[in-house]
Amino acid sequence: MASPVPAQTPAETKVQHLPTGQTLTPTAAPGARFEPLVTHIGPIPDTVADGAAAMTVSPDGKELLILTSGFNRNVGPNGKIAIAQSLQSIFVYDLDKTGAHWRETVPVPNSFGGIAWLPDGSGFIVGGGADDKLYLFARKDGYFAADGAIPLGHKAGLGAGVEPQAAGVALSPDGSHALVANYYNDSVSLVDLATRKVIAEQDLRPGKIDPTKSGVPGGEYPFSIVWGSPDRAYVSSPRDREIVALHVTENAVHVAGRTKTIGEPTALMFGREGKRLFATEDNSDRLAVLDAATGAMVEEPRLTLPEELGGKTLGKGLNSNALAQLPDGRLLVTLGGINALAFVTPGEQGGRVQALVPTGWYPSAVAVEPGSNRILVANRKSPPGPNPQGCVPALAIYRSQPDACGPANQYIYQLEKAGLLQFPLPDQAELAQTSLQVGRNIGLKETRERDAAIAKMAVIRKHIKHVIFIIKENRTYDQVLGDLPIGNGDPKLAILGNALSPNHHRLAQQFVTLDNFYDSGEQSSTGWSWSTAARATDVLEKTAPVNYAQRGLAYESEEADRYIYTQQSMAERHKTNPALSTDPDLLPGPRLVTAPDADDDEFENQGYIWDAAIRAGLAVRNYGFSDASIYDNGKPGYVPPIRHPFADKRKVYTPGDKLLASRSDPYFAGFDQKLPDYWRMLEWQREYRAMDQSGTLPALTLLRLSHDHFGDFSDAIDGVNTVETEMADNDYSLGRVMETVAHGNAAGSTLVFVIEDDAQNGADHVSARRSMAFVIGPYVKHHALVSSRYTTVNVLRTIEDILGLKPLGLNDGLAAPMADLFDPAQKTWTYRAVAAPVLRSTKLPIPAERFALTDTPSCSKRDSAWWAEAMKGQDFRKEDQLNTHAFNAALWRGLGNGLQPQTRGGEDLRKGREQLIADAQRNWSCPPQLASANR
Repeated sequence: MASPVPAQTPAETKVQHLPTGQTLTPTAAPGARFEPLVTHIGPIPDTVADGAAAMTVSPDGKELLILTSGFNRNVGPNGKIAIAQSLQSIFVYDLDKTGAHWRETVPVPNSFGGIAWLPDGSGFIVGGGADDKLYLFARKDGYFAADGAIPLGHKAGLGAGVEPQAAGVALSPDGSHALVANYYNDSVSLVDLATRKVIAEQDLRPGKIDPTKSGVPGGEYPFSIVWGSPDRAYVSSPRDREIVALHVTENAVHVAGRTKTIGEPTALMFGREGKRLFATEDNSDRLAVLDAATGAMVEEPRLTLPEELGGKTLGKGLNSNALAQLPDGRLLVTLGGINALAFVTPGEQGGRVQALVPTGWYPSAVAVEPGSNRILVANRKSPPGPNPQGCVPALAIYRSQPDACGPANQYIYQLEKAGLLQFPLPDQAELAQTSLQVGRNIGLKETRERDAAIAKMAVIRKHIKHVIFIIKENRTYDQVLGDLPIGNGDPKLAILGNALSPNHHRLAQQFVTLDNFYDSGEQSSTGWSWSTAARATDVLEKTAPVNYAQRGLAYESEEADRYIYTQQSMAERHKTNPALSTDPDLLPGPRLVTAPDADDDEFENQGYIWDAAIRAGLAVRNYGFSDASIYDNGKPGYVPPIRHPFADKRKVYTPGDKLLASRSDPYFAGFDQKLPDYWRMLEWQREYRAMDQSGTLPALTLLRLSHDHFGDFSDAIDGVNTVETEMADNDYSLGRVMETVAHGNAAGSTLVFVIEDDAQNGADHVSARRSMAFVIGPYVKHHALVSSRYTTVNVLRTIEDILGLKPLGLNDGLAAPMADLFDPAQKTWTYRAVAAPVLRSTKLPIPAERFALTDTPSCSKRDSAWWAEAMKGQDFRKEDQLNTHAFNAALWRGLGNGLQPQTRGGEDLRKGREQLIADAQRNWSCPPQLASANR
């Protein structure tokens, strides 16, 4: 079996760029050593794991365990999941004065961050994630081996069709009992390890303990758990922002108290003397310091920068997520949001960080080697690099095609790898230098460039009154724009090129071609958070890869928790989805576990771009964002595809956001792949023209055009039921939006921003994160190629500067607006949409003259029946419920020709474009054509 091409790891280059706008320098600390987490087991022993989630040092200080809780799915040559290579891993290291040295890797079927040593070091336990088990491991002949599993006894999780999820674990001081946090059952289980049975389970919700508190939030999503004295333990509840004290006896566990927190508590750790309990707080950049005996809050400081970096507070996004403590009392806190380890002295100067050390991408676990003061840090992921074989089937849709590209294993989550960084404790002078390096990595010192860009945008802002922000779905740059006559595109990968997307090509050429743009999120759950809030919370970073690997957990993004939109009352939820439970203790209250807060702690879960605009007094109109409607055929509450909902007086949109509820068009359908974007475009156009005529256009318009996601081929209406027609429909609808704005009264004062939420469903020769972005309107350069490195965060920063909004958080606060796209002298613009010839085969009422405007040939290789069969078993009801590997394989088989490229070189293809395209044409039955700019 061929080995997978390993992803780049931070140790391979001195500086690596991230799709968040930051850079990596993990070996900056003197004596630092970084190595990827190579599993050394299974049929592909050089496989590198992802998602390092927890680490723990043995009681005698001689061994270290690292547990993964990530995607970790590997496809074999037959297109099926290679079970032996698709497990989570426990890495075992020997510790000595020279550091940590890998000894063995022990597989575990599933996990979700919970691992703990037995007090005598003879073994350890692991929370089994979606398996709803406590896994036991014991030392045998000097190595560790599985020693059975204890079922936790949950038939299902609490929510809408969710599974149980065993998370954090802790052992009693004598090692006789274990506590397990049941993340999706809002409870903790007490396990007798001698009898290997669950002897008690305590529901943590107030209403289930005391009926008079029915509907009161509390104890939900229990994640981390620690056991201190024989009868005292604590568990964190991120969603309800509290730390729950537990009273434990030999055969029972009860809630003894609750301590409220400002942010979402995740990791817990007792201090060295046992007098203090420390907790990281996601979504608030704070630490919680509790009295370990009483649970009373001692202090809750917000972390600041060290003196070398000005000592100030940054915008939110540090994502503190793991803890350790040095012998001198200083805390070590991993900051996933800035790829750094923080040194903090509790109780001194509040939350002032004394120093920072660069790490790998998204550090998530930290430990101190006893005796040597060596520091060990594990990170969750690495830059993915190119993915030219980015169609990786998990279930081999094309069983007759032995060369299906599944074994390439180039899905985005398969390319992000974990690693272990270790270094000796730096002295004060060295820490001063590493702190400065972190500042450079996050762009803190790039003030001159950023200030110049801000000044240029201030000039543009004087002329712009309206911004339209369009989010589309899942495409890479090469997949759509790889056949442009300019830019760094690979035409061999342009399976959705000019023949299917003439408006994308014309817009790129008429205005600005951005060939070095990167989506900050991996897939839609993280991608939507980055696209609308410029960050993803730590809880989302932890849960998204587990969900996408089909290891349990729900799609908890876009303001949904366990598929319940929590901004609504229980009655509203049930009205929207009659299948939901009416239990008043099922996620009561308005909180969301993964939604970012505003920088001001007062505004929980209101860290989105529209929240900032509304707080600033700006008018906002929403078309399809945060939609709670059910578009799943046959389900209770089902909303069918309706072409003219306004004329029919049929509301099709259900708001999932309290502030957007009154600002949303109820006749605009959200994520429904049965409905062409054409009808969404007409509904938006109906309102837009009326507001344009009356002079009441909003400052910020949110517009979702999602049909380039594809799906629902057998149920789609109007003959828009193939990948080709759905891409062309999305393309034409986008073009018509631009045309409507260009010919309206506000054309001279409106800018349109267009991005893909992520780039997960396509190949790209530069990076699996590279995607498309467009900025259209007045003062935008014409016929320009801009190769500046930009990300999703830069788009949000540019919108904020145009609208006069403060940055949402740390990332956009340190980002520069995309000033080099603009020319203050370029006041006028126009656009005329064209229709791809493939749309002639549909029933969409597109005038014949729209087809005459394009010189591209018709390109339709497959009919609806072919696509329906190829995508059989896929779930298009909600975003990203797909078997992504199989989906991408179907795209290539249906649209591509020849074998997939075999290399991951990332070469610059900006030169010799005509020859590259000519070479590509010879291998395509639907050849890419040189796009001609709109005139």
